[in-house]
Amino acid sequence: MTGMTDRPVTLNDVAEAAGVSLSTASKALSGTDRISPKTRQLVKNTAVQLGFRPNALARSFARGRSQTIGVLTQRASNVWSRVVLAGTALELGAADQAMLLYDARLNGADMAESVLDLRARRIDGVVVIGVGTSERAPSISGLFDVPVVHAFMRTENENDVTVTSDDVAIGRVAVTHLIKSGRRRIAHITGSAHDEAANTRAMGASEAMAEVGLEWATPVRFDRWSESWGERGTTAVLAEVPDVDAIFCGSDAIARGAERALRAAGRRIPDDVALIGVDNWEQLMHEQFSRHLTTVEVGLEQIGRRAARHLIHRDLEPGTHFVAPEVKLGVTT
Repeated sequence: MTGMTDRPVTLNDVAEAAGVSLSTASKALSGTDRISPKTRQLVKNTAVQLGFRPNALARSFARGRSQTIGVLTQRASNVWSRVVLAGTALELGAADQAMLLYDARLNGADMAESVLDLRARRIDGVVVIGVGTSERAPSISGLFDVPVVHAFMRTENENDVTVTSDDVAIGRVAVTHLIKSGRRRIAHITGSAHDEAANTRAMGASEAMAEVGLEWATPVRFDRWSESWGERGTTAVLAEVPDVDAIFCGSDAIARGAERALRAAGRRIPDDVALIGVDNWEQLMHEQFSRHLTTVEVGLEQIGRRAARHLIHRDLEPGTHFVAPEVKLGVTT
């Protein structure tokens, strides 16, 4: 019976069963190009049949890499960070990379301690996962002698390798969706005027409006990323622009508040007023869900995966690399 011996299956066992030399078996399983595709497949199939699992420690020494990635998070429990972290873990796991996770504040003493711990270990790289693009975080790339990639954040160093959401594109795709659905009297309610993400999304949306000769039905309203602000802001919009036919909300939380205000005013969604938010909050919170309102998915899992792939392949240049957003349609009842 294959794969069920009393001792661990060795590479020598695989070589003998496949009828190749030990050196050829090693090269075939390590992915070297100096082996014919036929021989490589033969060795791989034999390894699977025998239940062979390479010794990870020996393999790491042979490659000169530990196959271990350090991950620093600024709040692993944050709903957005969790999705980025999941994407990172999935990509690293698929590449047989181990992960060391440290949760800390990026500018606190606990972060300094986490950095020291990681530097003391034989890691191949570091993923730093933030909590969004609202403000710039301190750069820690210079604290490591291995590659560092930042995910779902922006740092004070433009030369850091960063993979994050594209706030300009988020604003553009949200408003473009509304325009293509025939809306022309569009308002925008979003977060604080001091928030970089809010301003950048508003800028992208304004650019998309201008390109088709439209202006906001009322000046952009800035305040908080909250349901209560969405409700108050929408009430103010309706008082000023009774014929508004669409509202772009800077987040799904704001959109939920906007929905309450519209229903209280007797407006049908989306028949009378179309709503679009940002985040895809309902899917983030519930694995089994029926999407309620239309939203813009910012690509959190893809951000985590792309950051991890960089540390595996070292294929990104210094600077910021964006993941494209995508409109997710909802059904309002």
